[in-house]
Amino acid sequence: MNVVIFGATGMIGQGVLRECLLDPDVHGVLSVVRSATGQNDPKLREVVHKDFFDFSVIENQLTGLDACFFCLGISSAGLSEAEYRRVTYDITIAAAQTLLRLNPNLTFIFISGVGSDSTERGRTMWARVKGQTENALLGMPFRAAYMFRPGVIVPLDGIKSRTRVYQLAYALMRPILPWMHRRWPNQITTTRKLGRAMLKAAKQGAPKRILEPPDIAAL
Repeated sequence: MNVVIFGATGMIGQGVLRECLLDPDVHGVLSVVRSATGQNDPKLREVVHKDFFDFSVIENQLTGLDACFFCLGISSAGLSEAEYRRVTYDITIAAAQTLLRLNPNLTFIFISGVGSDSTERGRTMWARVKGQTENALLGMPFRAAYMFRPGVIVPLDGIKSRTRVYQLAYALMRPILPWMHRRWPNQITTTRKLGRAMLKAAKQGAPKRILEPPDIAAL
Protein backbone atom coordinates (compact mmCIF):
# COMPACT_ATOMS: atom_id res chain seq x y z
CA MET A 1 0.00 0.00 0.00
CA ASN A 2 1.22 3.50 -0.89
CA VAL A 3 -0.04 6.40 1.20
CA VAL A 4 0.16 10.18 1.31
CA ILE A 5 0.12 12.23 4.51
CA PHE A 6 -0.77 15.90 4.82
CA GLY A 7 0.17 17.47 8.14
CA ALA A 8 2.90 14.97 9.02
CA THR A 9 4.71 17.53 11.17
CA GLY A 10 1.75 17.99 13.53
CA MET A 11 1.10 15.83 16.58
CA ILE A 12 -1.42 13.49 14.95
CA GLY A 13 0.46 13.47 11.66
CA GLN A 14 3.67 12.48 13.40
CA GLY A 15 1.87 9.56 15.00
CA VAL A 16 0.38 8.41 11.71
CA LEU A 17 3.71 8.77 9.94
CA ARG A 18 5.45 6.70 12.60
CA GLU A 19 2.91 3.86 12.31
CA CYS A 20 3.05 3.93 8.51
CA LEU A 21 6.83 3.60 8.53
CA LEU A 22 6.58 0.66 10.96
CA ASP A 23 3.77 -1.15 9.11
CA PRO A 24 5.03 -3.87 6.72
CA ASP A 25 1.91 -3.47 4.56
CA VAL A 26 2.87 0.13 3.76
CA HIS A 27 5.46 0.15 1.01
CA GLY A 28 5.76 3.88 0.39
CA VAL A 29 4.88 7.06 2.29
CA LEU A 30 4.60 10.42 0.54
CA SER A 31 4.60 13.40 2.89
CA VAL A 32 3.51 16.75 1.45
CA VAL A 33 5.14 19.50 3.52
CA ARG A 34 5.80 23.22 3.30
CA SER A 35 9.36 22.83 4.59
CA ALA A 36 11.71 19.86 4.50
CA THR A 37 11.99 18.07 7.85
CA GLY A 38 15.23 16.22 7.20
CA GLN A 39 13.68 12.94 8.32
CA ASN A 40 15.11 9.92 6.54
CA ASP A 41 13.56 6.51 6.03
CA PRO A 42 13.69 4.11 3.04
CA LYS A 43 9.89 4.26 2.76
CA LEU A 44 9.56 8.02 3.08
CA ARG A 45 9.55 10.61 0.32
CA GLU A 46 8.93 14.27 1.12
CA VAL A 47 7.52 16.71 -1.39
CA VAL A 48 8.06 20.34 -0.45
CA HIS A 49 5.14 22.42 -1.71
CA LYS A 50 4.27 25.99 -0.72
CA ASP A 51 0.79 26.58 -2.13
CA PHE A 52 -1.67 24.22 -0.43
CA PHE A 53 -4.58 25.73 -2.32
CA ASP A 54 -3.21 24.54 -5.67
CA PHE A 55 -1.46 21.20 -6.14
CA SER A 56 -1.25 21.29 -9.93
CA VAL A 57 2.54 21.66 -10.05
CA ILE A 58 3.09 18.44 -8.06
CA GLU A 59 0.34 16.34 -9.64
CA ASN A 60 2.88 14.02 -11.23
CA GLN A 61 3.98 13.01 -7.73
CA LEU A 62 0.47 12.42 -6.39
CA THR A 63 -0.33 9.27 -8.38
CA GLY A 64 -0.26 5.58 -7.54
CA LEU A 65 -1.71 6.15 -4.07
CA ASP A 66 -4.04 3.88 -2.11
CA ALA A 67 -4.83 6.07 0.90
CA CYS A 68 -4.58 9.62 2.15
CA PHE A 69 -4.27 10.55 5.82
CA PHE A 70 -5.26 14.20 6.05
CA CYS A 71 -4.03 15.45 9.43
CA LEU A 72 -3.44 19.09 8.59
CA GLY A 73 -5.28 21.58 10.75
CA ILE A 74 -5.14 24.62 13.00
CA SER A 75 -6.79 25.87 16.16
CA SER A 76 -9.76 28.18 15.62
CA ALA A 77 -8.70 30.41 18.53
CA GLY A 78 -8.49 34.04 17.45
CA LEU A 79 -9.60 33.35 13.89
CA SER A 80 -12.67 34.54 12.05
CA GLU A 81 -14.90 31.93 10.45
CA ALA A 82 -13.60 32.91 7.01
CA GLU A 83 -9.97 32.51 8.13
CA TYR A 84 -10.61 29.17 9.79
CA ARG A 85 -12.65 27.91 6.85
CA ARG A 86 -9.89 28.86 4.40
CA VAL A 87 -7.49 26.43 6.07
CA THR A 88 -9.86 23.76 7.35
CA TYR A 89 -12.21 23.52 4.37
CA ASP A 90 -10.52 25.08 1.35
CA ILE A 91 -7.14 23.35 1.68
CA THR A 92 -8.71 19.98 2.49
CA ILE A 93 -11.07 20.06 -0.47
CA ALA A 94 -8.35 21.30 -2.84
CA ALA A 95 -6.20 18.31 -1.88
CA ALA A 96 -9.13 15.88 -1.95
CA GLN A 97 -10.30 16.93 -5.41
CA THR A 98 -6.79 16.60 -6.83
CA LEU A 99 -6.21 13.19 -5.24
CA LEU A 100 -9.60 11.87 -6.33
CA ARG A 101 -9.00 12.84 -9.94
CA LEU A 102 -5.57 11.19 -9.96
CA ASN A 103 -6.42 8.19 -7.75
CA PRO A 104 -10.11 7.26 -8.11
CA ASN A 105 -9.73 4.17 -5.90
CA LEU A 106 -8.25 6.13 -3.01
CA THR A 107 -9.40 5.87 0.61
CA PHE A 108 -9.48 9.33 2.23
CA ILE A 109 -9.20 9.63 6.01
CA PHE A 110 -9.78 13.05 7.56
CA ILE A 111 -8.93 14.09 11.10
CA SER A 112 -11.89 16.02 12.42
CA GLY A 113 -12.83 16.34 16.10
CA VAL A 114 -15.40 15.49 18.74
CA GLY A 115 -18.33 17.87 18.48
CA SER A 116 -18.09 18.48 14.73
CA ASP A 117 -21.47 19.66 13.49
CA SER A 118 -22.86 17.61 10.61
CA THR A 119 -25.87 19.92 10.35
CA GLU A 120 -23.53 22.88 9.57
CA ARG A 121 -26.00 25.11 11.43
CA GLY A 122 -24.85 25.02 15.05
CA ARG A 123 -23.61 27.97 17.09
CA THR A 124 -19.99 26.79 17.39
CA MET A 125 -17.95 28.13 14.49
CA TRP A 126 -15.22 25.51 14.31
CA ALA A 127 -17.77 22.69 14.59
CA ARG A 128 -19.80 24.06 11.67
CA VAL A 129 -16.72 24.32 9.47
CA LYS A 130 -15.51 20.84 10.42
CA GLY A 131 -18.98 19.45 9.70
CA GLN A 132 -19.11 21.18 6.34
CA THR A 133 -15.71 19.73 5.47
CA GLU A 134 -16.78 16.25 6.53
CA ASN A 135 -19.96 16.46 4.47
CA ALA A 136 -18.09 17.61 1.37
CA LEU A 137 -15.61 14.73 1.66
CA LEU A 138 -18.36 12.17 2.26
CA GLY A 139 -20.07 13.40 -0.90
CA MET A 140 -17.03 12.67 -3.07
CA PRO A 141 -16.84 9.32 -4.90
CA PHE A 142 -13.75 7.96 -3.17
CA ARG A 143 -13.44 4.21 -2.77
CA ALA A 144 -14.03 5.00 0.90
CA ALA A 145 -13.90 8.09 3.12
CA TYR A 146 -13.73 8.10 6.92
CA MET A 147 -14.04 11.04 9.26
CA PHE A 148 -12.12 10.46 12.50
CA ARG A 149 -13.34 12.47 15.48
CA PRO A 150 -10.84 11.81 18.27
CA GLY A 151 -11.24 13.28 21.72
CA VAL A 152 -8.28 13.54 24.08
CA ILE A 153 -5.07 12.34 22.41
CA VAL A 154 -2.02 11.48 24.47
CA PRO A 155 1.25 11.98 22.55
CA LEU A 156 3.74 9.10 22.82
CA ASP A 157 7.13 8.17 21.35
CA GLY A 158 8.61 11.62 21.83
CA ILE A 159 5.86 13.28 19.79
CA LYS A 160 4.78 16.76 20.86
CA SER A 161 2.07 19.15 19.79
CA ARG A 162 3.28 22.24 17.95
CA THR A 163 0.53 24.34 19.56
CA ARG A 164 1.71 26.00 22.78
CA VAL A 165 -1.65 25.89 24.51
CA TYR A 166 -1.89 22.15 23.84
CA GLN A 167 1.66 21.65 25.09
CA LEU A 168 0.73 23.35 28.35
CA ALA A 169 -2.50 21.36 28.65
CA TYR A 170 -0.69 18.04 28.15
CA ALA A 171 1.97 19.03 30.69
CA LEU A 172 -0.69 19.87 33.29
CA MET A 173 -2.75 16.74 32.58
CA ARG A 174 0.11 14.26 32.34
CA PRO A 175 0.02 13.19 36.02
CA ILE A 176 -3.67 12.25 35.82
CA LEU A 177 -3.78 10.89 32.26
CA PRO A 178 -3.30 7.23 33.33
CA TRP A 179 -6.25 7.57 35.72
CA MET A 180 -8.35 9.29 33.06
CA HIS A 181 -7.55 6.52 30.59
CA ARG A 182 -8.66 3.86 33.10
CA ARG A 183 -11.80 5.84 33.93
CA TRP A 184 -12.77 6.61 30.32
CA PRO A 185 -10.91 4.07 28.13
CA ASN A 186 -13.09 4.70 25.08
CA GLN A 187 -12.75 8.48 25.20
CA ILE A 188 -8.97 8.85 25.41
CA THR A 189 -6.53 7.58 22.82
CA THR A 190 -2.83 7.94 22.03
CA THR A 191 -0.97 9.02 18.92
CA ARG A 192 0.10 5.39 18.55
CA LYS A 193 -3.41 3.91 18.81
CA LEU A 194 -4.92 6.60 16.59
CA GLY A 195 -2.33 6.02 13.89
CA ARG A 196 -2.93 2.28 13.96
CA ALA A 197 -6.71 2.76 13.84
CA MET A 198 -6.41 5.01 10.80
CA LEU A 199 -4.19 2.47 9.09
CA LYS A 200 -6.66 -0.32 9.85
CA ALA A 201 -9.50 1.71 8.34
CA ALA A 202 -7.42 2.33 5.23
CA LYS A 203 -6.54 -1.34 4.82
CA GLN A 204 -9.70 -3.12 5.99
CA GLY A 205 -12.41 -0.50 6.13
CA ALA A 206 -14.43 0.65 9.14
CA PRO A 207 -18.01 -0.01 10.27
CA LYS A 208 -18.95 3.68 10.16
CA ARG A 209 -18.03 6.61 7.94
CA ILE A 210 -17.90 8.99 10.91
CA LEU A 211 -15.96 7.54 13.82
CA GLU A 212 -16.37 8.94 17.33
CA PRO A 213 -13.89 8.08 20.15
CA PRO A 214 -15.51 4.73 21.08
CA ASP A 215 -15.50 3.70 17.39
CA ILE A 216 -11.83 4.61 17.13
CA ALA A 217 -11.03 2.63 20.28
CA ALA A 218 -12.83 -0.41 18.84
CA LEU A 219 -10.76 -0.49 15.63
